[in-house]
Amino acid sequence: MSNFNYKKVLIIGATSGIGQALAEKFLKEGIQVVVTGRREDRLRTFAEQNGGAYEVFDLTKLQDIPKFVEKLTNDHHDIDAVLLNSGIQRGFNFTKPETVDLDVITEELTVNYLSYIHLTTALLPFLLKKDSSALIYVSSVLGMVPIARCPNYCATKAALHHFVLSLRNQLKDTSVKVLEILPPAVQTELHDEVNQPDLKEAGKIGMPLEEFVEETWKDLTTGNEADEYPIGFGKMIYGAIEPPRKAIMEKFPQTPANI
Repeated sequence: MSNFNYKKVLIIGATSGIGQALAEKFLKEGIQVVVTGRREDRLRTFAEQNGGAYEVFDLTKLQDIPKFVEKLTNDHHDIDAVLLNSGIQRGFNFTKPETVDLDVITEELTVNYLSYIHLTTALLPFLLKKDSSALIYVSSVLGMVPIARCPNYCATKAALHHFVLSLRNQLKDTSVKVLEILPPAVQTELHDEVNQPDLKEAGKIGMPLEEFVEETWKDLTTGNEADEYPIGFGKMIYGAIEPPRKAIMEKFPQTPANI
């Protein structure tokens, strides 16, 4: 029995990389998709080649997210799962503070974390009305163990991971399931030399994208009750860190604020 019984998935951030590849996989498995992103030409090409619907949207415009979600859910009222995948990665060297662009820091924080909070808040009234639905977050193993070259990226992924842990506790008695995919480095445009010139042969860094997608799909559909899916060598990191941390977390109060 599959653990992934959703019929129509909204994919946030599907113009390249993990989002696009998972959208293609979902379609091949008979799941409808609505793909979103900033680059209309890529979304149009995706829809022409694979099928599915698309909506153009820039997630850095946080103030426009409520109207964007309202339009999407009106046009596609049968969406029952949302994959939140948008992300950028930039390197910073704080030993040379004059090189640190704080506008880029803010952009990375907005795309990788704040947009997820705004989207979650806007989507929940719609999803909570359904008999069964899911929010699926793509974070990173770097949210558990950071590396020095991209400190802000690691911090945004750590923030997202902790948000997801808390959100899952808050929604545990609702119809909304909260899932998290924790990729290792994957061969995508995330590691591009244009935005990260210190990376050489950037597209070859990490796990092959097709291999990542197949393992992710297998884990999502195994029929178990898992809600976190570390992929590749991320399983080793996850196994070393998360079980003891969760054991401590269970000793802390986990009820939502009484607001």
